[in-house]
Amino acid sequence: MKTMRWHPPGYGGTRRDPDQVKHDGWHEQGLFAVSVEDDRLTWPERELVEQLGTKLYGQRKRAGGTQDG
Repeated sequence: MKTMRWHPPGYGGTRRDPDQVKHDGWHEQGLFAVSVEDDRLTWPERELVEQLGTKLYGQRKRAGGTQDG
């Protein structure tokens, strides 16, 4: 008897790296995921990301449990 090798999406096979998932999310669904610590961003771009995140989701928790402001 022959065994079927079928896996639902996300199970089995190869996994995409996180940057590929972000890339695909942007191109396929218009979703944007970026780290405020991304070294590819300039200081003003990091500030913009921080401000957008705060506006949409509130103040983020800092390491050590402290928050600015």
